[in-house]
Amino acid sequence: MVPERPKQLDSPLLPVIFRYATRAQVWVYRRTGGRIGGKWRIGAGFRKPVPTLLLEHRGRRSGKTFVVPLLYMRDGDDVIVVASQGGRRENPQWYRNLVVDPDVHIEIGGQRLPVRARTATPEERARLWPRLVELYADFDTYQSWTDREIPVVILQPR
Repeated sequence: MVPERPKQLDSPLLPVIFRYATRAQVWVYRRTGGRIGGKWRIGAGFRKPVPTLLLEHRGRRSGKTFVVPLLYMRDGDDVIVVASQGGRRENPQWYRNLVVDPDVHIEIGGQRLPVRARTATPEERARLWPRLVELYADFDTYQSWTDREIPVVILQPR
């Protein structure tokens, strides 16, 4: 049974909370080389922790560099992330930035890697989605809470 969509998910305070929580996690992740903050242990991740990376990208309007922690899985040489934003109605800012400027960097543990981002094709998404849900069951819940199709992003080594 899918939990009911939380009303607070649409609160204008949520992005502010996300911003400060993100900054704290990035700070800790970088100071510890991912030993702390390198596993997501919230929601479905409580019982089955999920690996976390840092995505460094450039703002499409501001040109500023931003860093966000994201859950990920590997698919061969590629790294796969999901633009779920907890099932909010709009795509996350980082995803909109990647569409404009796909050449970004990721950090996994203490390793920084240049990658090129692209949105999975419908066929790729259909293949990857069940694996992503197996990795983190809440992705299915988030999809049920929004009318948009949550983008799956493929990060390919450059």
